[in-house]
Amino acid sequence: MSSLLSVRGLRVELPIGGRFFPAVDGIDFELQAGEALAVVGESGSGKTLAARALVDLLPEGARLSGDIRYQGRELAGLPEREWRGIRGREIAMVFQEPASALDPVRTIGSQIVEAIRAHGDGSRGAAVAQARRLLEEVSFGDPDRGLSEYPHRLSGGLRQRACLAIALAAHPSVLIADEPTTALDATLAADALDLLDRLRRDRGLAVLLITHDLAAVAHHTNRCLVVYAGRVVEESGTGELFRGPLHPYTRGLLASAGTLGGELRPIGGAIPDLAFRPRGRCAFAPRCPERFDPCERGEPGFIGDAGARARCYLLSSAEPGSPTAEIRGSGR
Repeated sequence: MSSLLSVRGLRVELPIGGRFFPAVDGIDFELQAGEALAVVGESGSGKTLAARALVDLLPEGARLSGDIRYQGRELAGLPEREWRGIRGREIAMVFQEPASALDPVRTIGSQIVEAIRAHGDGSRGAAVAQARRLLEEVSFGDPDRGLSEYPHRLSGGLRQRACLAIALAAHPSVLIADEPTTALDATLAADALDLLDRLRRDRGLAVLLITHDLAAVAHHTNRCLVVYAGRVVEESGTGELFRGPLHPYTRGLLASAGTLGGELRPIGGAIPDLAFRPRGRCAFAPRCPERFDPCERGEPGFIGDAGARARCYLLSSAEPGSPTAEIRGSGR
């Protein structure tokens, strides 16, 4: 079965001091219709930048390379006039700060209507009626009030629902949700994720969930990519990842969130600055409590299969009794 969205070798370079450095460094993934795929990592890992590359919303001066194919059509390198027919209509994005994403001096209704009419030729009256239906679909509560309200008069949860209504206005096939629970408390965050699940089922949406919230990943996604320093370091089904994480970074994320049980254990250190990321060895090695000699001598490729794989020398074949064999046996 062909993928709805196929990404190969995605690379985004940012200019620093006259040179370019890879903030996203060769990410690959496939996304099927109706699937929910999580992209997980600490702040600065490159996950949001990768998501923005999929809708051509990169910072000024950024360089993009690699393949981005939507239903077999190559999107990378399209001129802006062609992107206008893709962005919103085929691939839509919900941003992590709804207060910043909404125009503060325009009503919610006018912003939804604008999104509807940007991708259709219907009358304004028909667009207003559709905007009301969209607010109902995202469980806004009082759609008639919502049409005439300004963003500053709404709660964070209602602003997020308004942003969802705008994103769904042109009936896209792919929805990118960038940290959709960041500005919400725990109860509203759970409601927002349940809403995404319902919309995915009802509309057959493919959802790309960008998040650092591992609880959201556990209950609301099918597969997961774990990203560190611009690269995917682990990929597996969500259930498999939580039952037996392969990469030390993944285990660190789960332990720091309390997902593995016991006391919370933060990961020491921080993601290296873009201009000082180690090359030719494992980027996580300086922070890894399980590193050993091969980690410093070369950059690991993926080990595993399509169901679960990771970039880690600890998964390599080894003689019984060696550190590698011991870790490999305890990680699954």
